[in-house]
Amino acid sequence: MRSVTYSMGVSLDGYIVGPDGGIDWTDPDPDVFRFWIEEIRKIDVHLMGRRLYETMLYWETADQDPSLGEDEQEWTALWKPLPKVVFSTTLSTVQGRARLLSGGLAEEIRRLRAEPGEGDIAIGGATLAAEAAASDLIDEYQIMVHPVLVGGGIPFFAREERRVDLELVETRTFNAKFVYLRYRVARRAES
Repeated sequence: MRSVTYSMGVSLDGYIVGPDGGIDWTDPDPDVFRFWIEEIRKIDVHLMGRRLYETMLYWETADQDPSLGEDEQEWTALWKPLPKVVFSTTLSTVQGRARLLSGGLAEEIRRLRAEPGEGDIAIGGATLAAEAAASDLIDEYQIMVHPVLVGGGIPFFAREERRVDLELVETRTFNAKFVYLRYRVARRAES
């Protein structure tokens, strides 16, 4: 069965978006960007909410920019054909390889898990991830910690009183500044 991963950049104090709505502090250095390029190769489909979808729309046409660097061209070549599912009640259309759903996240994840495939099902966006986590549908948390404190905003983890045991699977440090943490949800075997 394909894994569901929640992966995003986060400030050291735990936010994916700052209090002013800004994400300028998430611009990765070249080694971090190269890491994300390799990670996207492991994904079969990306689930996202409206805000992340609108942020990522840039990559649908980025290849038309003649000043785009080699790594950005490679990312675009991987991102554009990747199937995406956008969950939104306010959008009426989506672009590229995206399809729009207004609800039914748990059903969509179960449907995607039942399909054949080797790659992961990625979730991006805190609200959508919180909904998946509440239904115990996230298998891994992948966090790129950025060396900044933003003081508030949208947290990576939902602020619910819910315990989830995790197993550390991987850590990496980039340029003595960025730290990647990969945790697998520790589920007990059912008897």
